[in-house]
Amino acid sequence: MSSDLLFGLYVFVLAAFVGYQVISQVPALLHTPLMSATNAISGISLVGSLVAAGAKHDLTASLLGFVAVTCASINTVGGFLITDRMLRMFKRKGEAKK
Repeated sequence: MSSDLLFGLYVFVLAAFVGYQVISQVPALLHTPLMSATNAISGISLVGSLVAAGAKHDLTASLLGFVAVTCASINTVGGFLITDRMLRMFKRKGEAKK
């Protein structure tokens, strides 16, 4: 196993652990603003994955870029749908729907 691959795997595992610890400590009141921030980050990762997919590299890189675009798109759209649903829960019963 190369040292670059081992270092990348180490960073991934550490980021996953820290991310889980941070998200699990967020109070329920802050979930909607946090979702909005993660939607913005997902949009940034979508742009990065589009650049990776469109670069003139080999077939494997293009396929991985396509998978990244697909996953980032699903994450971004799903995040906005969930945020919209959460915000609708806080509207009063008598408010008119737009």
